[in-house]
Amino acid sequence: MGKITVEKVPIEGLYIITPAVYGDSRGYFTETYNQQDMIAAGLDMTFVQDNESMSSKGVLRGLHFQKQHPQGKLVRVMEGRVFDVAVDLRQNSPTFGQWFGAELSEDNHKQFYISPGFAHGFLVLSERAKFAYKCTDFYHPEDEGGLAWNDPDIGIIWPELTGAYNGTPAGTGYQLLDGTPLNLSEKDTKWTGFKKSFIFLEKLKNY
Repeated sequence: MGKITVEKVPIEGLYIITPAVYGDSRGYFTETYNQQDMIAAGLDMTFVQDNESMSSKGVLRGLHFQKQHPQGKLVRVMEGRVFDVAVDLRQNSPTFGQWFGAELSEDNHKQFYISPGFAHGFLVLSERAKFAYKCTDFYHPEDEGGLAWNDPDIGIIWPELTGAYNGTPAGTGYQLLDGTPLNLSEKDTKWTGFKKSFIFLEKLKNY
């Protein structure tokens, strides 16, 4: 029990992790984290904090990062379906400024490991989603930074979302295909774009 498969993606430092799931007519069992299996796969990070959130359909959280205390995150969805995104902020990386996204759901059981040095965000595609993530550093509220989720310099393609960029990260005019309006926190409507955020990214160049 507990075996995992680890898939590297086109951006170094990002991994899709799929645990073994054992099911029958009663339900299923899976190990959501096993340190020995992770180390065997070459992932030897240490987690210090676990977080959980619940969000309704159309909620978009992100893109968030910490400036001086970058976090590695192992994220998964316990209920529902989300599109999860990481943006490379490491200035010495050949993929600096590029993004990668993956659908995580209660059905596919996939997890997404995001190394330190990335911004992170997700969009809820189901009626609601329960989201959990393990972090390699503690959350420092005063250290939080962010990027505009719809910055054209990054160019994230959010699935099932319609709307035209109007020059701001505000959600006005955006909705899911079924008409659900995009739902952002006030904070997430005020982040600047990628080019204007370079001053905050200096710490991340060593990751």
